[in-house]
Amino acid sequence: MLDIRPVTADDHAAWLPLWQAYQRFYQADIAAETSAVTWQRFLDPAEPMHAALAWQEGRAIGLVHFIYHRSCWTSGNYCYLQDLYVAEHIRGAGIGRALIEHVYREARAAGASRVHWLTQETNYRGRMLYDRIGERSGFIQYRKLF
Repeated sequence: MLDIRPVTADDHAAWLPLWQAYQRFYQADIAAETSAVTWQRFLDPAEPMHAALAWQEGRAIGLVHFIYHRSCWTSGNYCYLQDLYVAEHIRGAGIGRALIEHVYREARAAGASRVHWLTQETNYRGRMLYDRIGERSGFIQYRKLF
């Protein structure tokens, strides 16, 4: 039985190992201070940032982070699905799809007109799922880091 629910203050010890594993997957090194600020934002109802954990048999096995933001193209918000991670030992069991569908429901209930996300070109396994439950926009991301 899978249970997906928003994080609470008591979930930090379950969230952090998944967050760190996600960073390793993308070969990212996010400062502990930034992760602490991020966690606090998830708990602040005034923030547009949200997190949910997928639980199975009392263990957190996946996470999703999503952010509501304005758009010049709609009167309502968009929802950016920023981070999605499922523990390696359980991939392929539909957890990623369930987490994305959780965000779809949350975004629809919040009045967002779309959910969008990015992934690396080399994330072939993830892209197989994304091609089934989303639409490729045809846009290419450009960025400048500071």
